[in-house]
Amino acid sequence: MAHIERTAVEMETLGLTLAEGKLILKNIQEGVVREQIHDDLARRRHCPDCGKVRHSKGHHDITIRTLFGNLELQSPRLEHCRCQPHEEKTFSPLQTVLPEHVSPEMLYLEVKWSSLLPYEVGCDLLHEVLPVNEKLSAVTIRNHLFEVAERLEKKLGDERPSLIEGCEQDWEQLPIPDGPLTVGLDGGFVHARHKRGCFEVIAGKSVLEFKRDEPEAERSKKCFGFVQTFDEKPRRRLFELLKSQGMAMNQQVTFLSDGGDDVRQVQQYLNPAAEYWLDWFHITMRITVMKQMAKGLATESAASVAINGEPAARPKGKSVAEELQSLKWNLWHGNVARAL
Repeated sequence: MAHIERTAVEMETLGLTLAEGKLILKNIQEGVVREQIHDDLARRRHCPDCGKVRHSKGHHDITIRTLFGNLELQSPRLEHCRCQPHEEKTFSPLQTVLPEHVSPEMLYLEVKWSSLLPYEVGCDLLHEVLPVNEKLSAVTIRNHLFEVAERLEKKLGDERPSLIEGCEQDWEQLPIPDGPLTVGLDGGFVHARHKRGCFEVIAGKSVLEFKRDEPEAERSKKCFGFVQTFDEKPRRRLFELLKSQGMAMNQQVTFLSDGGDDVRQVQQYLNPAAEYWLDWFHITMRITVMKQMAKGLATESAASVAINGEPAARPKGKSVAEELQSLKWNLWHGNVARAL
């Protein structure tokens, strides 16, 4: 596979260099793949029904892209045996077993890194650490990312008004679930790049406190986001994300949001044991705005005078600022009726 010579022992010459490691990996990959293809084609050369050797009708070259370099393979075309009826006279065995010409691991790293980094940076990183082909470009990575996304989108289930599964009798028979799930959602507006105006993005985070089979493991955290006016399956997408964290129908789930209509529609009817809370940040943000308004009211009231030229009388009872402070205290301590 490779011949390596060293004249001295230094940190720079100790062991394999990155270039040598990439070369060895590429050569090993080529040797392993060619042996695999040779053995598989030898088995498929014989008819599985009668055992006769299938005649060859030539071959064509195909390119398989892997993490350890591109592989140029000869794909033979064989005639179907006449012992059984077939719609086509010939077929390509490699096209049957290798319909996609990119390895799953290659797609995985392309999609993962391009989701976290710019396309060009992800492409440079792949070139830097792995013997991928030099023709790999940011455009190719972007196209593969969209292909994988479309494939996952097709596997996503249908959107329904209620995604709760089963009934109360079924939930009672379920095993004890994992720790509670806490889901925070919020919406924001992003300026469009090509068109004037904005579009709404809803993003959130789901945290699983603990798993009963792995109590010492770290908390499971997952983030999600979608464009509210574009996504056709937002509730199904959030439901599948919670299911991937092990959500059961008898599990405690708490949703935190600002109470907006768009957010409420996404989080409802996903779990029968769910609780919905207005998060404290958005509540106090509204109270802070009202406190600023109250300061203006107090100034205006102090400057106002009666018709006869005397100062206006102050209203009896608490001031607006005191009422707002009382409102904040009641909300924090759960006195909802008093706060209303």
